[in-house]
Amino acid sequence: MDPMILAVLYVWCQLNRDQIVSFWFGTQFKAMYLPWVLVGFNMILRGGGWTDLLGIFVGHLYFFLMFKYPQDFGGRSFLSTPEILYRYLPNRRGGVSGFGVPPASRRRADDNQRQGWGQGNVLGGN
Repeated sequence: MDPMILAVLYVWCQLNRDQIVSFWFGTQFKAMYLPWVLVGFNMILRGGGWTDLLGIFVGHLYFFLMFKYPQDFGGRSFLSTPEILYRYLPNRRGGVSGFGVPPASRRRADDNQRQGWGQGNVLGGN
């Protein structure tokens, strides 16, 4: 597995530690074990696995410097998102509606209200 993917997966798993995830054949366990299960699985299939361990190390370093050290140990934040990314990719939540549900601002006040488009033509009348 690519170390970059495993690093991102490790961070997600640490942020969602108690989430139950499924692996092959319906095996279920907590998300915090998923990177280690994948490394073990890849070691069995491919052998080696040093690059996978490097991905976990980078993910752990990022998680520790970004979340654990500043929040739990009261240290300063070593990592921050560059401001140019906030200009192009705004940091906002709640901008997406559920599947098949129009955004709240586009809903009509009265669903029984009809449009004044005219009578229309009946198809297959003759």
